[in-house]
Amino acid sequence: MTATPIALTIAGSDSSGGAGIQADLKTFSALGVYGASVITALTAQNTLGVTGVHAIPGGFITAQFGAVMLDLAVNAIKTGMLGTRETVEIVAAALGQHPAIPLIVDPVMVATSGDVLLAPDAIEAVRRLLVPLAEVITPNLPEAARLLETEPARNEDQMASQGRALLAFGPRAVLIKGGHGDGDHAVDLLITADGVQRLELPRLATRNTHGTGCTLAAAITALRAADVPLDDAVRRAKDYVWQALRAGAELDIGHGHGPVDHLYAIRRTPPAA
Repeated sequence: MTATPIALTIAGSDSSGGAGIQADLKTFSALGVYGASVITALTAQNTLGVTGVHAIPGGFITAQFGAVMLDLAVNAIKTGMLGTRETVEIVAAALGQHPAIPLIVDPVMVATSGDVLLAPDAIEAVRRLLVPLAEVITPNLPEAARLLETEPARNEDQMASQGRALLAFGPRAVLIKGGHGDGDHAVDLLITADGVQRLELPRLATRNTHGTGCTLAAAITALRAADVPLDDAVRRAKDYVWQALRAGAELDIGHGHGPVDHLYAIRRTPPAA
């Protein structure tokens, strides 16, 4: 019997389905990986914004994680929205018991709509407890700046400098996403102790960008679960998100920032009648 790659997401639920747990599970499935989940918070949100957040009690987060790890042979783990300092501490403690499993940390702080998803006192806990456990962290420009308590990078040299500064917190790699930047091309930088890799794709004109950060981190996680080397996983994940953005530009879902099309490849090859 062939072993099935398994990826675990630890994140919040998006009631509109475009980000969070829902985006992660869609991405895992699209990339041929079995997905499991630990829900850290319930959000009432849509393409226009977040109207409510209900944090899951810490004991139940621990129970979900324990149930998954007791039974499933998880190959890679992703964290997304954690919300509170208590949740960060609980999740970091649980993950610390499994140091051999690749961990992708998406330091979710603000939704596409601008709504805050991480309490200010939780940022220090992410920096001190969670980031050192990560194989790779995937901050966008504002998130990298918040982690470093500085201003967002305005060019690639500053992005690289901030990436090297984040490496000092202990992750194996830092992927700084340039989607919030300017120009005709979106440039991400993958920074490791060995140097900087530049990943560039044309910037797409679309308002359907809800969940892009979650989706990128989930795609890296899925590919790492399938034992794809990290640098190749990052490159392929960026291409997957670009294709999902391009296909998602044609979606008519909601009245605000709609989702990307996580299932674009499946739509091109529907199940047989």
